[in-house]
Amino acid sequence: MTALPGETPGTGGTDTPQDAVSPPDEAGAQEPGAPEPEADAEAASDGAAEVVDPASTEAAEPDAGAGAEAASPEGATEAEAASADTEGASADTDTEAASTDAASSAPELSEAQAELAAQRELRERIEQRKAAKAAPIAAGAGLSGTAADLLAAVRAVESGEKTGSAFFGQPAAPQAPRRPAPAAAAPPPRTPAPQTVATRAPQAASPEALDGVRAVLVAGGAPEALARPAVGALGEQAAELLRTDPWQLLAVPGVRPEQADGFARALLGADCGPDDGRRTTALVGWALERAALQGHTALDAEAVRAALAERAVRDPDAAVREAVEEGIALLFREGEDEEPEEDEAAEEGEAAEEGGLAPDADTAREPVRILLGLDRYALAEESLADGLARLVNACEKAADWAEAAAAAPSPSAAELIRTTAAAGLVAHSGGEAARAEPAALIAAARGLGLRALGAAHSEDGRRRLAAATGDPDTAVTLAGLLSGAQGPGRDEDGALALDLLVVLDAPQLDVESAAVLVEALADGARLVLSGDPGVLGSAGAGRVFADVLAARTCPQVVSRTPDPGPIGELVSGIGIGELNQVDAPGREVVIVPVRDAGEAVHRTVQLVADSVPRAFAIPADETQVITVGHGGAAGTRVLNEALKQRLNPGPGRFGGFDPGDRVVHVPAPGRAVPGVVRSADAEGLHLDCGGVPVVVPQERVESSVRHGWALSAHQAAGMRWPAAVVVLPGDAAAGLSRPWVYTAFGRGERHLSVVHGVDQALPHAVAQVPAQERTTRLRPLLEALPTPDAAS
Repeated sequence: MTALPGETPGTGGTDTPQDAVSPPDEAGAQEPGAPEPEADAEAASDGAAEVVDPASTEAAEPDAGAGAEAASPEGATEAEAASADTEGASADTDTEAASTDAASSAPELSEAQAELAAQRELRERIEQRKAAKAAPIAAGAGLSGTAADLLAAVRAVESGEKTGSAFFGQPAAPQAPRRPAPAAAAPPPRTPAPQTVATRAPQAASPEALDGVRAVLVAGGAPEALARPAVGALGEQAAELLRTDPWQLLAVPGVRPEQADGFARALLGADCGPDDGRRTTALVGWALERAALQGHTALDAEAVRAALAERAVRDPDAAVREAVEEGIALLFREGEDEEPEEDEAAEEGEAAEEGGLAPDADTAREPVRILLGLDRYALAEESLADGLARLVNACEKAADWAEAAAAAPSPSAAELIRTTAAAGLVAHSGGEAARAEPAALIAAARGLGLRALGAAHSEDGRRRLAAATGDPDTAVTLAGLLSGAQGPGRDEDGALALDLLVVLDAPQLDVESAAVLVEALADGARLVLSGDPGVLGSAGAGRVFADVLAARTCPQVVSRTPDPGPIGELVSGIGIGELNQVDAPGREVVIVPVRDAGEAVHRTVQLVADSVPRAFAIPADETQVITVGHGGAAGTRVLNEALKQRLNPGPGRFGGFDPGDRVVHVPAPGRAVPGVVRSADAEGLHLDCGGVPVVVPQERVESSVRHGWALSAHQAAGMRWPAAVVVLPGDAAAGLSRPWVYTAFGRGERHLSVVHGVDQALPHAVAQVPAQERTTRLRPLLEALPTPDAAS
């Protein structure tokens, strides 16, 4: 085999970098250690809206990407700390007053007796606080404002205290409590999947609203092309909103703060300034939305204040407070539930010294972390935590699946079957070969008469799962299941008609999709989250699978089935931070050294069109090119153009596409669906996406369809091809990380070619650049919930 990356003589390590290439993040999740240059926002949805780094002071391309600032030192604002101190002091004053009144009517004590009584009282107060901290924390206790009101309303309806008519103008019948469907009940008739899936276009805006917004945009010097997305983001009243608050333009995807500032100056003149309350609150919301594109569901308050300071806001603390008061952001405290007052801490310290007691670990103070988040993600995390706890606690644990486990095809599959029989929620982890274990679980459950189903991230994953179970009806895509286009449908209570759901590719599950999915499961249903922890995380906000594993709220099964062959051996080593040289007698792994980006493009086209088909009999349409970013001299744009010219030349008569073009369709931000162009007509662009006909309306083609011979690693996650060509030009070094390399190198089933021009940056990324941490609240919420059956 050719030498491994980093060991190949003559690799281009001294090339002058081309345009900086950002990590391939079609949903905006920036990889660790990478800058935030051009192309990240297109990576965010590969055709969806783009956002720009607020820390950047240079003008960028319209599709420039963005990422959240690194977390700064944690802590609350001075006003928040003062408020907490004031409340605590008030409580202490009331307590002391009550004590004084009681003491006035009691017999007079000696000085020694009074001192002993005071020490006893202090120790009682300490023990009470310890007991309060040890008690389970009710889910939702950290919410405030709109999110708390909405959560209270949902729980009131679910508990039967109020009906839906209490919250909506139109009366609604009370919803009956959800009951688990009997295990042996016959499933309802399956709703057939539609023959043609048409992309849902955004709600049409009225001509009057569009005309009004265009007039405001022109007056502020903004492009008229923003009219339609502005109405989509702000509604029919967009014109009036923009006229009174020009910084609302930041709600339009792709608009940068400096552009909104220029728009505001043109409309308001001297009446606007950097500390205008409308500007600062809009910047807080924009920073949190941009952080969500990187996968965060919340941000450290210090990071938000730093972002505001970089945007010339002179009082970031006041700006954050105003944004919280206006409901733009929600405030959360992580750590101790209540900060002890200074006088209490001093009293405890004095008592410990006088009593000769050394402070123990229970009395140590943990720092309180102040987080800011958007209500949509706060509600999703609260709902998901509640739903997972419901599954853990409501499942019938006495099921006897011993016979099914004994017939399992492998020890790991048998362990998964036994564990699932005794738990409502199970986390299963393993590589590509381990996907056979969830398939065996589904087959075993169906053999027991249960309604069992597997949901994969992509149509390719669904196809592979169906092949493993031997029954096409056992596999769906997660999007198809949630939309109702695939799967068994709903029961009489509105829940999915399932007794067991296995979600494959669980790392790709974002928090909002996970919340919707768990809410759709009936009490008593079982959920298995299965995936490879080493791959890139979800395109959307959150890190559901990683948080469930870290919280240890459910049993965990780790597969002992290794991935076979040289590619499996190589990828397994990458997963533990080692880039090993592997024996590949059949040239399963080939390293192609290049000196610059131009040579990388040339060699990539040569591999796809000639070398791989000739050596391995794998046609070009079954070979997938994967590169680090969309921009740069060897990004997806340049590679797709070169590959189209070689493999399917044409004039691009259908909006830049020709029949036979390989494309990637993005029906929603974060979802990338590979397909092939078939035709076009007045209805739109007709695609074949893994055997599913898709029609993309004409007005959506430009924003949601891209050529797909070359993809980013995020777009390729959850899918595999017979051959993969991973392109690493010299300017890609900053975008590399261990999860990126692990994901990209694992996409080829039979062959992997690495077009290598990053020299030692590749082994460095594998060994020393782990996954970027995402700030989420799901793990502490899960840890706080009472789950008596959780794994120890």
